[in-house]
Amino acid sequence: MPSPPPDKAEIDACRRCPLWENATQGVAGEGGARAKVMLVGEQPGDEEDRQGKPFVGPAGRLLRELLEQAGLAPRDWYLTNAVKHFGWEPRGKRRIHKTPAQRDVAACHAWLEGEIAALRPKVIVALGATALASLTGARKGIAASRGSDLIHPSGAHLVATYHPSALLRAPDPKAKAELRRAVEQDLARTVRLLRGE
Repeated sequence: MPSPPPDKAEIDACRRCPLWENATQGVAGEGGARAKVMLVGEQPGDEEDRQGKPFVGPAGRLLRELLEQAGLAPRDWYLTNAVKHFGWEPRGKRRIHKTPAQRDVAACHAWLEGEIAALRPKVIVALGATALASLTGARKGIAASRGSDLIHPSGAHLVATYHPSALLRAPDPKAKAELRRAVEQDLARTVRLLRGE
């Protein structure tokens, strides 16, 4: 019987990298106890840091909408991040996301591997390049990796797609629509892999 995934208290107590110093709290993964799809983002954002839950901000709400649209119920998925503390820099009164350093991703890797070992997902979805690098150990762009037959060392299928925050930051409606279509296609592929098609 595998161990349960790391819990919030374990993540809160983590001091493997300096990100904890400015974060409100650690953000552990969350989802269905028997989820067969694991979605991995880069790191918690401002709202996630304040609430202590993954994917509860604007990008998370969009992701949940896209998952529902793809036919995946909350019991089917588990949401987590490659990095468990919010890395940010001040901009006026706002806390602006700062891309984690490779050492931060490496420091959190054991937590992510623990989640994968505990849940044994059938499909892992890498949301963005940082998540993909954490899962594969190699830096590859999402555009070049989409649609590839990737397999995680755990044996799970690995699907690379854009992070939902990329849709929110898209420079114009056309780019936003193209990115959304790409994520929709990748989630449809996730469902097919889950069904063994």
